[in-house]
Amino acid sequence: MLRLTIHDHSRDMTDMTYVYPVVSRRAGGVSVGINLNPNNACNWRCIYCQVPDLIRGGPPPIDLGQLDAELTDLLTQLYRGDFLDLHVPPEARRVVDISFSGNGEPTSAVEFSPAVERVGNIVDAFALQDPPRLRLITNGSLLDREEVQSGIARIGARGGEVWFKLDAADVEAMKRVNGVAYDPEVVLRRLRRCGELCSTWVQTCWFALDGRPPESGELDAYLDVLARAGDRLAGVLVYGLARPSMQDEAPRLSRLPETWLAARAEEILEKTGLTVRVSP
Repeated sequence: MLRLTIHDHSRDMTDMTYVYPVVSRRAGGVSVGINLNPNNACNWRCIYCQVPDLIRGGPPPIDLGQLDAELTDLLTQLYRGDFLDLHVPPEARRVVDISFSGNGEPTSAVEFSPAVERVGNIVDAFALQDPPRLRLITNGSLLDREEVQSGIARIGARGGEVWFKLDAADVEAMKRVNGVAYDPEVVLRRLRRCGELCSTWVQTCWFALDGRPPESGELDAYLDVLARAGDRLAGVLVYGLARPSMQDEAPRLSRLPETWLAARAEEILEKTGLTVRVSP
């Protein structure tokens, strides 16, 4: 019997196009993923990305009717069937969120905002005593678009959260890790705007590249952005590598010691006052 684990976030378990379940170590239970990038296309190329056959680009048109049907089906299995008992470890048998994540940047889909509305309506139709939280996992690169802000505002209006990727704020470090190079002021503006629209956590993946952790100058630039955005943020999620990268750089990546991550978390707290959660 196939079991979900934190080490395998395969999208294939339910044989659906847009909807999939995973066990999320950061969310603390079962996360229902909404994949608006079924063609494995993203506008970033993070060297630690676990998506196989990743390409640069945007998603195809999304069939919202199919998304509705798939989500209704999976939520029925989770809440009214035996899916949790059959496929989920006992300690994780609770549905914690419905997460717009998937195999690329979800806000790059033209249908992102209407998809958020439809997902919310489906959750309401189940009339759950403790409904799952809506969550967006994003690189924040498209936050200047009004339609993206509209979708994030919908998530905020429902008490949801955004997890905003910020692995580096130094231009060269960002280019090396994420395959893009943004001015830190642009990143800061988008991050602050996101925090105005919805409860926003920064999520940061740190790892060793060729055996070396991020350099002190890179960490200083990162802390500066956090400090300047701090009044708009709920906190910071720091995590290490849990699943293998599917990118060419995979052999160059390795996990950092828990002590290193814990020390950086203490530094974030000291410099910004933000709540920090660490998932080694």
